[in-house]
Amino acid sequence: MLEKIANKLTRKPKLVILIATLLLIPSILGAALTRINYDILSYLPQDLDSAKGEALLEEPFHMAATTMLIVEDMPPEYTNRLLEQVKEVPGVSGALWVSDLIGIQFPQEMLPQDLRDVFFSDHATMLIVQYEQPGASETTMKAIDEVRKLCNQNCFLAGFSVFIKDTKDLITKEMPLYVLMAVILSAIAMCVMMDSWLLPVALLLSIGLAVIYNFGTNIFLGQISFITQAVAAVLQLGVTMDYSIFLFDRYMEELPHYEDKRDAMASAVVAAFKSVSGSSLTTVAGFLALCFMRLTLGRDIGIVMAKGVVLGVATVILVLPSILLQMDKGIQKFHHKCLKPDMAGVNAFIVRHRKGFVILFALLFVPAVYANNHTQVYYKLDESLPQDMPSIVSNNKLKNDFNMASTYFIVMEDGLGHGEMAEMEEAIESIPGITSVAAYDKFLPAGIPDFFIPDAIKDICKKDGYQMLMVNSGYVTASDEVALQLEQLNALVKSYDPGAYITGEPAMTADLITTADVDFQVTNYLSIIAILILVAITFKSLSIPILLVATIELAIFINQGIPYFSGTVIAFVAPTVISCVQLGATVDYAILMTTRFQEELQNGHDRLEAIQLAANSSDISILTSALVFFCATIGVAAVSTMDIVKDICMMLSRGAVISAFVSIFILPSVLAVFEPFIAKTTLHWRTPKPPKATAQPKETASALTQS
Repeated sequence: MLEKIANKLTRKPKLVILIATLLLIPSILGAALTRINYDILSYLPQDLDSAKGEALLEEPFHMAATTMLIVEDMPPEYTNRLLEQVKEVPGVSGALWVSDLIGIQFPQEMLPQDLRDVFFSDHATMLIVQYEQPGASETTMKAIDEVRKLCNQNCFLAGFSVFIKDTKDLITKEMPLYVLMAVILSAIAMCVMMDSWLLPVALLLSIGLAVIYNFGTNIFLGQISFITQAVAAVLQLGVTMDYSIFLFDRYMEELPHYEDKRDAMASAVVAAFKSVSGSSLTTVAGFLALCFMRLTLGRDIGIVMAKGVVLGVATVILVLPSILLQMDKGIQKFHHKCLKPDMAGVNAFIVRHRKGFVILFALLFVPAVYANNHTQVYYKLDESLPQDMPSIVSNNKLKNDFNMASTYFIVMEDGLGHGEMAEMEEAIESIPGITSVAAYDKFLPAGIPDFFIPDAIKDICKKDGYQMLMVNSGYVTASDEVALQLEQLNALVKSYDPGAYITGEPAMTADLITTADVDFQVTNYLSIIAILILVAITFKSLSIPILLVATIELAIFINQGIPYFSGTVIAFVAPTVISCVQLGATVDYAILMTTRFQEELQNGHDRLEAIQLAANSSDISILTSALVFFCATIGVAAVSTMDIVKDICMMLSRGAVISAFVSIFILPSVLAVFEPFIAKTTLHWRTPKPPKATAQPKETASALTQS
């Protein structure tokens, strides 16, 4: 069946290319219509109290998105006029300032001290702005733009929703640069390692098609996260390029055996499908492990990237052959010298000192695991943005001028009397770090009927049987102080209303920390188990999966431990992604080496000869694949000003290189030393294959152009 398809495809390359090009139209439309979610906190499990509280803020209070507008050194008349203009902005559900409580002609001293602390600092005042939809919605982000346009240089818009807006603007600005850097550097890497100027163009065209198809099919998911959008293209390029390289190498091997190059390509397609589809399974497994995160951001990345690998394989098998056939004359014509280091001497040295390298392998685990376990991560999301961004500047003013480093929102049933509420609010204010509490009854002195309270205040504080309190803290989100404060606040509020919810950025970030810590362990173990099973099935072995996974895990530990030795704090999502992706994407290096080792043993060589021959034939393939992966991601890390993206891409690029070096310098010694044990725990380890089963697998072909 596959042979028939391959023969038909290779006979009509122009038609295949035309169809592939036409498929770009719905793909581009799908990509354009796919919503991008810039709010990481929205990926929290919906059964958490903070998520339930956030849902209540959205409905009925319409406060899921709330910003604070700081006005410095301006007269009350300007601020009141600005307030009325903000209320008219589409997407704004309400805005609150002291003019809603007392006329601007009255001095602020007439307000209770608690409310003065909320709305005034030494030289500034603050407006509270509510939005109809959550902070990550297009409506809210457009509204934030409009509010900013109404402001002069003395106005500063702060809050988590503003941070989301600035994140969107930054990603939108930098995304084209990410792709451009990945393409240019990958092309340079391939030009260095391959002997044709046009071959990298052909391979990049194929991967480009797969990337666009992948982004286009994201429309069926409804939305993807901004992190997925930022790294998916370059990551897909890095992990699937070696499939394209292998197809071309196999084509060059088959070409001398056929008079018609189309027949040679058809034969290469059949061989490539068997090898590429098998080797891609470990990569897919690594990505799918992310789908088991409770933080659904992992599922977002996992599905998109697993889908990207599958589409990459499909494009390599179905479209790339036609591209190569059409460009074949140019590829063969424009040749140049390429880098092809002779590793024979190095491999001979490694084999001679194999026991020493095995000892080194064991010893490296101790510092690597220790460093990996002690690498510091940050969860405060605004730390990932450039500190001169408008949202960061405004949030710093909120912290410094109003002592509001973070803000909780408490949602509870409207059932407590005035006395109980006053008692609870006083207790809340006594918690260390709490700077102020804004609540309905604070606007209502004792003994005064609530019909004197303006509707604007009522709409914010009480709705549909619920009431809301805004609690400001001087502690920074994601700090140890906030963790203790939240614990105390939660215990206190629950003692008055067991059904109350505490939400807001500090509460949701605390849940993010707890969820991410568990997710890291779960996904790491799942990816290891899945790949152990796949490798065990591939080799029919009990020992080989353990040795190969241990080798790549060492590379992962070294990669994730480097920030500890350099004193670098990394984004929390980076270790979770790296642990799965690096294992799934680079275990192929170890599989390549091991498969070739087995082939040489089956050809009658002793274990030392076999491992040296395997290393000599595999090293260039590993180096080429790792170099392309490195270049596809290091460029993004170099140009990105967003630390989350920078951290992920930096660790991916570094991880590819470390995995390659471990596979080249450590793995051969491990395989040589443990080969007797491998032979006892592996079916048909040294048994020569019958002639009909000797079709060359991926592992026998160099990932470097051999022409």
